Amino acid sequence: MTTVKEPVRPAPSRPAPPRPRPARMNPADVLRVGGSGLRSRPLRVFLSALGIAIGIAAMVGVVGISTSSTEDLNRRLSALGTNLLTVTPGQSFGGGAAHLPDESVEMIGNIPEVESVSALGKTGAKVYRNDHIPEEETGGLNVYAARTDLPDTAGAEIVDGRWLNAANQRYPAVVLGPTAAEQLGVFRAGAGTKVWMAGQWVTVVGLLAPNELVPELDSAALTGWTFAEEELGFDGYPTTVYTRVEEAAVTEVQAILGATANPENPSEANVSRPSDVLAAKQATDDTLSGLLLGLGAVALLVGGVGVANTMVISVLERRSEIGLRRALGATRGQVRNQFLCEALLLSALGGIGGVLLGIAVTSGYATYQGWPSVVPVWAMAGGVGATLVIGGLAGFYPALRAARLPPTEALSTT
Repeated sequence: MTTVKEPVRPAPSRPAPPRPRPARMNPADVLRVGGSGLRSRPLRVFLSALGIAIGIAAMVGVVGISTSSTEDLNRRLSALGTNLLTVTPGQSFGGGAAHLPDESVEMIGNIPEVESVSALGKTGAKVYRNDHIPEEETGGLNVYAARTDLPDTAGAEIVDGRWLNAANQRYPAVVLGPTAAEQLGVFRAGAGTKVWMAGQWVTVVGLLAPNELVPELDSAALTGWTFAEEELGFDGYPTTVYTRVEEAAVTEVQAILGATANPENPSEANVSRPSDVLAAKQATDDTLSGLLLGLGAVALLVGGVGVANTMVISVLERRSEIGLRRALGATRGQVRNQFLCEALLLSALGGIGGVLLGIAVTSGYATYQGWPSVVPVWAMAGGVGATLVIGGLAGFYPALRAARLPPTEALSTT
């Protein structure tokens, strides 16, 4: 009997085992590993973060101090009002000095929207502490004829004594601004306090407080209109007319004020208001702030160089650690992320410290000056954001260099 052998079937092939995948590091692991790298070198981390903090503190401090100063000025101006318009004489058609008519104050006062109007007239007289001072040593002080209603219109405040009135405006009496009083050595007003003016002694009857809206009053000696005409050779023409206007009608009145003050020659009257001066001051402040922000940016750049230097040295010192991690399965991306995280943490540490330092500097200076302390949120957020950007750029190359380091070369380095 013949036996039929069945053909031998090959054993089924087993699938190849899957290649092990490297373990993934979640963001928490990256932060933990990056933080441990910084904690191992505290002094170097502190010095690098300090360089960034100085740059950020400079930027935040500049913005904060400028904002605090502006806020204080706006607060004072809001209390005084910004509805004050001024009219001054310009130049005549022939290029000579023009003058406002005698009736300009009364004509402006006839405008329905005008609340009050007053004027100053510059004289050629000079004021001295006594009759022994040489005539050429004027100290830059000017003598003005003033109307009795000037304080209500110009916001002038008396801190000692009284203002000029109908009784003393024709007699040798003077009111001094704060700067003029300081230069003349006058600290009290009264019958016993006199200054030398136009060859005679004049009694100081009042002292003014500093005036933000009309700063020219601070360095002025103000006498009565009648006394100036009779004793000081004043021609009677007003050189500055101050006009208080209803808040809602400032623009409309400003447009017609020149023609009202000088109907025959409207082009010879210059009209302005304190907001124009404030705009010029703001432009100056912006220029100064830009300069200081530039210095802060340079300091921030120096801090970024410090971050780059710290990270490069860290890569060189930790070559064996990098090689061991690569040999144990860490990928290039994981090594790169670790060092990039260290750079970002270092920058964030410097940025937050710089913002806190800038706030402290702003608060201290504002308190010393008596200003409200204001630091814009955008400045604080921008400071931290700038450090992260610079830190990321500064740490990118060292992180890339660490990731590309061959494991065998790293492990062979002692």
